[in-house]
Amino acid sequence: VQLVESGGGSVRAGGSLRLSCAASGYTISNYCMGWFRQSPGKEREGVATLTWDGTTSYADSVKGRCTISKDGAKNILYLQMNSLLPEDSGMYYCAARSRWYCTGALVVANFDYWGQGTQVTVSS
Repeated sequence: VQLVESGGGSVRAGGSLRLSCAASGYTISNYCMGWFRQSPGKEREGVATLTWDGTTSYADSVKGRCTISKDGAKNILYLQMNSLLPEDSGMYYCAARSRWYCTGALVVANFDYWGQGTQVTVSS
C-alpha cells in the first residue's frame, strides 16, 4: 500500500487549498480513510475521516471549512480546505485503515497506512 499526498503549499489566511492523496495497492472505496495533521511540538491530530459507506467526521476546529471526499475511479482522496487560519499550518498526512469496518473516529491508532505528508503553511 502506498499513499502519496500532494497539494500543500503556502497561503495567506482566508485562502484555500485542496489536498490529494493518491493510493496504490489499495482500493479507497472499500475502506475507511482520513486526513491528519501535525505541527512541530504537537501530537498528530485528526482532521477528517471518510468511511467506506461515505460517512464523514470532522474535527471541531475545521467543521464548516473543510470537506473530505474521494474519487473512486481515480482512487484519490481529497481534502478541500477553505477559510484557512494560521493554526491550520502543519504537515498533513493521508491515512488508510486495513480493515473495512471503522467508526470514523479521528484516532491515529485506528489507521494502519500513512503517507509521507504534505506541508501546509498559512500566514496571517
